[in-house]
Amino acid sequence: MKKSVLIAVLAVFGLTTTASAQEFVYFGVKGGVNFSNMTSDGFEDENSRTGFHLGLLSEIPLGDRFSVQPEVLYSTQGTEAYNSSLGQGEYQLDYVHVPVLAKVYLIDGLSLEAGPSFNFLVEEEYEFDSGAGDVEFDTEMGSTFEFGGALGASYKFNNGFFASARYTHGFTDAFDSDNWDDDAVNNNGFQLGVGLMF
Repeated sequence: MKKSVLIAVLAVFGLTTTASAQEFVYFGVKGGVNFSNMTSDGFEDENSRTGFHLGLLSEIPLGDRFSVQPEVLYSTQGTEAYNSSLGQGEYQLDYVHVPVLAKVYLIDGLSLEAGPSFNFLVEEEYEFDSGAGDVEFDTEMGSTFEFGGALGASYKFNNGFFASARYTHGFTDAFDSDNWDDDAVNNNGFQLGVGLMF
């Protein structure tokens, strides 16, 4: 698992190193809030979980209005829901996200972003109120890898600061089928973030 994350990170920075020989590459940091959920017939009364994302990114210009933007983000996701096996509680999934986005500038500063995301599970817990206090335990139901996608927009100011809004969706099952029933479980949510390019 840790080797897979390391390989993905090295691949992203290998891409930026290769591109830097051809074009000027911007690097940056970003962070923000997540409003995530999980859709499944096995859940009832789902409510979004509020989390965060934090990480590094680079922007590789390939033309006047087109760039590629790889990122490496730590992202906390999950849902608040009722499940017949687990009861009412909050299912917490923490990932390392590696999105690789195509970025098209509509006007100076304003861009649309879309692309695949390669997501690696690093931690999962289920938290519920036992009556005597909050209880957390590892469920070991999550899939170690998720293939997803992202679609959003961002605005970059002349000083390098930027703000972004993004919808994310997991295309593959977030739960390992060996540890769950036949119901598919998919991550989805919104990310609102700010950052700095330099």
